Amino acid sequence: AREYDEDPVIETMLRSTWLRARRRTILLFFDRGPDEAIEKLSVARYAPGTWYEPAWLPEEHGSDQWARLAELIRERDPQRIAINRSSKFSLADGLGATQFEELRNALGPALAGRLVSAENLAIGWLETRIEEEMLVYPTIVRMAHAILAEGLSEKVITPGVTTTADLAWWYRNRIRSLGLETWFHPGVSLERAGDTEQSMTTQFAGERATHTIQPGDLLHVDFGITYLGLNTDTQHHAYVLRPGETDAPQGLKDGIAAGNRVQDILMSHFATGISGNDLKDAARRDTAAAGLDAAIYSHALGFHGHGAGPWVGMWDDQEARPDKGEYPVQPNTAWSIELNVRVAVPEWDGKAVRFKSEEDAYFDGETVQFLDGRQVELHLIPRQ
Repeated sequence: AREYDEDPVIETMLRSTWLRARRRTILLFFDRGPDEAIEKLSVARYAPGTWYEPAWLPEEHGSDQWARLAELIRERDPQRIAINRSSKFSLADGLGATQFEELRNALGPALAGRLVSAENLAIGWLETRIEEEMLVYPTIVRMAHAILAEGLSEKVITPGVTTTADLAWWYRNRIRSLGLETWFHPGVSLERAGDTEQSMTTQFAGERATHTIQPGDLLHVDFGITYLGLNTDTQHHAYVLRPGETDAPQGLKDGIAAGNRVQDILMSHFATGISGNDLKDAARRDTAAAGLDAAIYSHALGFHGHGAGPWVGMWDDQEARPDKGEYPVQPNTAWSIELNVRVAVPEWDGKAVRFKSEEDAYFDGETVQFLDGRQVELHLIPRQ
């Protein structure tokens, strides 16, 4: 990786005090066999961490960094040379075209012929959550839930005054004020009785229109934070009470319950080794049998919000994915359980509303558990 052009994998392998790679930073790992530890070398002018053995000292080995790398590889004579290039996964495709050509030229035809993609190794490294991470991940999700709920309250929203854009920017400012970061701009949208049903394309891929929040509106927020290198991804709904109301219409509450049912069905099919495609298809068969009009588009979570791992459907394509959908589910992985269910709301003259839910969870190889629970009731504005 070069400074300001870091590979997604190497970013997770540098010392915490390094915000960027230095000049060109090359890390070399050599598998010495089942009875020996992995050899970890740094071919870099600056030491990226004490766990790497420095393998290039220009004063001793010469100033050509690529030549030194090729020398180290020739000495070890590996049968395969795995590099961070992939046609399937962007997170495993961080080696730029220029550096790839320089690497091939340095290796020469014989060694360059041994180059292979390290995509499975890269994805496996990125997706696996360790015990220390899982000690703090539930707290991070709890923080995200607390901020989300704070925004969906009378403390922030004044019906007839506050706009959806105001709320989105309140979340951005609140995140910053707490010393946190986010990996995407919060999405705030609304549904109301009498309006036509919103398309998924408008909600996901289009430019969100700005609306003034009014009593009787159903709000939807898509929100995430980044803390300690881990990301959250959550979607919740809130209802703005009309004068005299103390609760939301039953049809809206039924929509939340339907989303919970789809979550339960999807999570019941998690198993080590099942492909993303098969997981999605099994869940969709059961949701259809239960009379639920659902779409599933869940994804892994961790170092990246849309993390390393299999794709379990897409919001705009519920067919099998020939690439990312074939990757198997692995144990010790975090997940965004993301989906929607379309429900007719009787109190809104039967208008169909898509209830879009998203909660963060952890798969230990046997079962899936939410990291900090899930939404089972609408947020009410004002709170009751």
